[in-house]
Amino acid sequence: MPILPGCDDPGMTLLVVVNRSAGTADDEALDTALDVLRGGTDVEVAATADAGELDRVLAGLDGRRPVVAGGDGSLHAAVAALDRAGALDRPLGVLPLGTGNDLARALGLPLDPAEAAAVVLGGAARPLDLLRDDAGGIVVNAVHAGVGADAGERAHRLKDTLGAVAYPLGAAVAGVTTPGWRLRVEVDGAAVTDGGTPVLMAGVCNGPTIGGGTALAPDARPDDGLADVVVVTATGPAARAAFAAALATGRHAGRDDVVVVRGREVSLSGEPVGLDADGELQDPVTARTWRVQPAAWSVLVPSAPGR
Repeated sequence: MPILPGCDDPGMTLLVVVNRSAGTADDEALDTALDVLRGGTDVEVAATADAGELDRVLAGLDGRRPVVAGGDGSLHAAVAALDRAGALDRPLGVLPLGTGNDLARALGLPLDPAEAAAVVLGGAARPLDLLRDDAGGIVVNAVHAGVGADAGERAHRLKDTLGAVAYPLGAAVAGVTTPGWRLRVEVDGAAVTDGGTPVLMAGVCNGPTIGGGTALAPDARPDDGLADVVVVTATGPAARAAFAAALATGRHAGRDDVVVVRGREVSLSGEPVGLDADGELQDPVTARTWRVQPAAWSVLVPSAPGR
């Protein structure tokens, strides 16, 4: 796990980006984080509502360090905008104020707003991999096809009311009602499924967890140059229920209807299937390919002891 020194700069101006359309950032938590940041350096805040505004803000950093306040979706949007601006070489600060915060958890970032702000001020840059797809999109944590997208859609409708509980509830409802999709999944050119057997879910994971802590790919590391691919063919009613129970306890990888492989390129094709990339729902596709770009960007994480 490479950690790059020299990221704490008291003269650095921070540009804190808040996604005002996400509806998940707690105002009190944000104010707490901003108070800590302002105690250490100059801080500017930009509230954006769409990709166009985000692009305009992050295209004009002018030496300021970007900081994202929000969850996985906000982080996804910011990294995509930095990519479009050609600014992925800037270490990114993260204030994990969202519902799931899965990548933040994987990186050991504190969920307490004051502690997270302290990491932004004095942390070290950890290079991370990025998943790029053949439609020009990116993934920072995980993308799911099939029941993962169905669960995400249901959770999205519930999370403003139920918070993190919306994710397991959405997954439970989707898991009971979904018959599966006939999909061919290939990893580094080798077939995992041939397209004839219905697939309940296919996950391409850079980080280990989804939905606020569910360990879909518990051994995944966001800086090892590989994607962990989880393909589930548990489409019968009893099999779906058994898979859900095994997933909740972390024992799903041992099931006969679950395959976990690693690779640098993952392709999916077959029946139209919805996608959920970092919690952001995407339109159904009949084919999509993701490739790992190693050490494509970096996040400020807690410094190693003794630094």
